[in-house]
Amino acid sequence: MNTASLTSARRRGHPLELFPVFRRWPRSTVRDLLYTALWNTLIALGISMALTAFGNWRASFLTLFGYSLLASQCVGFPIHGALRLLEAVVPPTASRLVARLLELVAIALCAAFGLVLSGAILRGAPPVLDSATLTGLLPLGLVIGAAILAVLVAGERRIERQTLAARQQEQMATTARLLAEAQLSALQAQIEPHFLYNTLANVVSLIDTQPAQAKRMLERFIDYLRASLAASRAGSATLGAELDLAASYLDVLEVRMGERLRWRIDADDAARALAIAPMLIQPLVENAIMHGLEPTVDGGEIVLRAGVDDGVLRIEVRDNGRGLVAAPPRPGGGVGLSNLRARVRQLHGSSARLELLDNPGGGVVARLLLPLSRTEVTPSTAALP
Repeated sequence: MNTASLTSARRRGHPLELFPVFRRWPRSTVRDLLYTALWNTLIALGISMALTAFGNWRASFLTLFGYSLLASQCVGFPIHGALRLLEAVVPPTASRLVARLLELVAIALCAAFGLVLSGAILRGAPPVLDSATLTGLLPLGLVIGAAILAVLVAGERRIERQTLAARQQEQMATTARLLAEAQLSALQAQIEPHFLYNTLANVVSLIDTQPAQAKRMLERFIDYLRASLAASRAGSATLGAELDLAASYLDVLEVRMGERLRWRIDADDAARALAIAPMLIQPLVENAIMHGLEPTVDGGEIVLRAGVDDGVLRIEVRDNGRGLVAAPPRPGGGVGLSNLRARVRQLHGSSARLELLDNPGGGVVARLLLPLSRTEVTPSTAALP
């Protein structure tokens, strides 16, 4: 166990924290003193009930409880102070055995002193802790020390289990983040190569016959690469940035496809300011082009819409192309949407989903539904048109 683990183990908390209700309040000096007073009172109550039930005492229960309460407070608070002092002075590198022995001795001495102090208070005389008294009370102090150490060790093990669970959750979150990043990299690797090759091939074919068109396509392609590079380096993005990236992508395709491609984006400023993971929209746009518009002679229209409806960010990519029909597989086709579904589940859980629906006007509606936290939803965020 490393130094941090040893330090965490020594700070095992208060015995009352074995009960979940007492874990609600953060640790502080005042809280621990109040907890110690309550803990001592509970011990006094238990001792009084045991003496009343199994002993032959002439004193009433309240009298026994008063004596027990005085003794438990006189014993408990010195033990509390001694353990906090050991926690501060014993180095984290000390072995557990040494720490346990020091705690046992400290508790036994404090218990003996507390019993002498409570007896002196009852007699109205000053406390006397001579060797005979100490020898007589030490065995009882050791028994008390062993019992208290057993409770403290149970609390320590609870904290160790919680620490281990927290570390496991942190590791799972790190693994999930790395998985999401790997999926993003795979998705970008699937989207960019064939688009890059097709665009450059089109530029080459236009240089001799239509140089102005080739120049325009190359300029649009540079804008797209600039936006794509910025998105790939960002761990998060805004909806507006992702829509701008999609616009750059469609600009390039508009030059290539000419009148066969028409497109527009509908999203208000409030929706565009929302934070989303990068590369969630691009695969939907590419899928609409590749499988919806490019296979048709006349092409068609792409409409991107985004808005918030009942705390859910709804992003739609509509096309009026071929629609949901069976078609031979194309290089890179289908895998992008599969990765996108996996990323959406990884990032937002089962409440987020990707739907592919028939467009009433012909074609396909790719709908991405992402739940938003309450802080992300503002009254000015409009619903989808």
